Amino acid sequence: MYSLNVSLPSAVTSLAGELARDLPLAAARPRGEHTLVAKRLGSGDHAAYARIEARARDAFRGTDPFAVRVTGVEQFETAVTGPSPVVYLAVESPGLRALHDRLCEAFDPVDGMEGEAYVPHVTVARGGDPAAADRLCAREIDPIEWNVEELRFHDAERGQSVTRVSLPA
Repeated sequence: MYSLNVSLPSAVTSLAGELARDLPLAAARPRGEHTLVAKRLGSGDHAAYARIEARARDAFRGTDPFAVRVTGVEQFETAVTGPSPVVYLAVESPGLRALHDRLCEAFDPVDGMEGEAYVPHVTVARGGDPAAADRLCAREIDPIEWNVEELRFHDAERGQSVTRVSLPA
């Protein structure tokens, strides 16, 4: 599966790693694998990727840098896929939502996860003790703000970025 992701500052990935330590029975995201997905774009071989990237670039052409803010710790009690609960860093960003909506016009939204159901977030950990997840979600954190000046095409199958795009695009 390919996706278009927002580049994360180290303050966000460090916070996610620190919080995951309080969920010892959950599967934490490994260091360097935290993501903020703007839109899932589809799957396929390398030849298909070139077409996917071209379509996505057309869809977000003209996108200026935009502000993003991590505001707290929340959870999906029941995940659409995979183990539950999913503890995550909640993200607020009108610019990210606008980008997601533009990409949903070019690529079909994934049912239950995108379009109207889209919840911008950075996953901290999946599964484990629901009571520990509840306690972590009650914790206050200092907001983290940054301007998104780069987007990354990500290959989830290989767990790596494929291409970076600077904004404005």
